[in-house]
Amino acid sequence: MVFDIADFDDHERVVFARDRASGLKAIIAVHNTRLGPAAGGCRILPYPDDRTALTDVLRLSRGMTLKNAMAGLPLGGGKSVIIADPARAKSPALLRAMGRAIDRLGGLYVTAEDVGTSVADMVEIRKETGHVIGLPVSAGGSGDPSPSTALGCFEGIKAAVRYKLGQQSVEGIRVAIQGLGHVGLNLARLLSEAGATLIVSDVRQPAVQTAVNAFGAEAVETDAIHAADVDVFAPCALGAVINDETLPRLKAAIIAGAANNQLATPAHGVTLQQRGILYAPDYVINAGGIIQVASEITGAPKEEVARRIRAIGETLLTVFNAADAEGISTSEAADRIAHSRLFAEREASAA
Repeated sequence: MVFDIADFDDHERVVFARDRASGLKAIIAVHNTRLGPAAGGCRILPYPDDRTALTDVLRLSRGMTLKNAMAGLPLGGGKSVIIADPARAKSPALLRAMGRAIDRLGGLYVTAEDVGTSVADMVEIRKETGHVIGLPVSAGGSGDPSPSTALGCFEGIKAAVRYKLGQQSVEGIRVAIQGLGHVGLNLARLLSEAGATLIVSDVRQPAVQTAVNAFGAEAVETDAIHAADVDVFAPCALGAVINDETLPRLKAAIIAGAANNQLATPAHGVTLQQRGILYAPDYVINAGGIIQVASEITGAPKEEVARRIRAIGETLLTVFNAADAEGISTSEAADRIAHSRLFAEREASAA
């Protein structure tokens, strides 16, 4: 049962959606709506089995609750996953079937792009539901959120470097970037322009070659990137990269990247603390994208959106200081701050 799964965290609603004609097999998880409708991306991945997909969506939706609370957004946390290979199975019919599944929730969940989906896919989903953000500018949206996610991550890395290494810039800092999708490549560009030295990996060789040619990056094998001799390890691919196997091999003093759910378990955050490795909690540092697309709901002007994204570094410094003051891991400190904001907002609205 869903209730017996370790990652079930009092989720308000978990919906299984099926449309045989289009091939849709999807799960929508609404974790928490205390601050507003549950918002989070729609991910399409060829999960090996349904249980893996369920675990992923439960973890991701919880992360969105914490992310939106930390970012000060009037949104709750949700996520959706479609069990399919996006390169083969994604079609207008499948996306529209997903739109109908989302629409049946009546606004409880608002979707956006994620791994395996794009702003163009959100346009297709919107043909069946209005509960979509992350639309292209031509369709009245805020456009591709990837550059904003990368910018927030860049600001977070700069803050972590100041806090841990005492350096005011990233010039000369060695950064290993794992994953060179839209976010990873934008992050590589920002770091390169700021004078950082890059080590990169990706399962797609053309993306690696782009980083090598454009930024003078050094390429390493995908199974070696986490063990690179660097100052900062920036995971920008899929989750659970900090685990029992990789953690002992880490050489970086800082972990700060855009991937969701970087810690395989909460215990790995404690181990990082014990080893003296500064971890920038993923849902804090990678909030730039949701801050941007949320403006399609809140109406926040571009200047305010940019200010909030650049403030991610300051938010991380608050987390780092709280962790040190309390003698706990940064992941625990971030959770405490996020939960305090959740309940403070609820109590303020009830007063």
